Amino acid sequence: AAFGIPPLVIGLTVVAFGTSSPELAVGVQSALTGNPDIALGNVIGSNIFNILVIVGLSAVIVPLVVHQKLVRLDVPLVIGLSVLVLILGLDGRIGRVEGALLFLGLAAFIVFQIRQGRRESEEVQQEYAQEYGDGRTKSAGQWALNVVLLVAGLAMLIIGSNWLVDSASGIARSLGVSELIIGLTIVAAGTSAPELATSIMAAVRGERDIAVGNAVGSNVFNILGVLGLTAVLAPEGIGVPRSAL
Repeated sequence: AAFGIPPLVIGLTVVAFGTSSPELAVGVQSALTGNPDIALGNVIGSNIFNILVIVGLSAVIVPLVVHQKLVRLDVPLVIGLSVLVLILGLDGRIGRVEGALLFLGLAAFIVFQIRQGRRESEEVQQEYAQEYGDGRTKSAGQWALNVVLLVAGLAMLIIGSNWLVDSASGIARSLGVSELIIGLTIVAAGTSAPELATSIMAAVRGERDIAVGNAVGSNVFNILGVLGLTAVLAPEGIGVPRSAL
């Protein structure tokens, strides 16, 4: 915000992607520790959780009459990306090259979001400005505090993702179920907590576009960013069992 990036763009990129940072941390940790099944289950489970629980609860709080044109563009995009992942996984693996292509797609999506955001209506611009402020950090002290909070948050995210992956693997082994199932359930619900909090608060305040946009943007990031980067980092890519298909 201090660099003058409009609140709308912040909401559609930084906030939507920021709430997916636990999924990204878990995905990277899973790839580095040889547990890519957790990452795959996490992405699939989180996307299902975002639509059924987060959008569902937001709609219970306030009817989601969404006027944001970009959301109407994003929903078909999420459906298309989900079909693409299904196609990529038909051979039983999402390899490094496929992961790199997904990750490049994320860069293209961010550029598209920023360009489209500048064309949004004044009503939508004001909605995001009310949610995220006019964006100017006033003092050096505020700068320093934000940097400290950012570094501390990243450090806790890395530590927490390490604990989560290790614990999820242990639970899967003790229950005799696959790591994919644990990723689809316990890990997915846990890493989706930020999206849940953000969307519910936006719904309570009547910010309907933000409540939906956060969930949809997070789904896009999970597929392109989390799944893509995990496939690149995993030595043999991500195995896709038939049950996941």
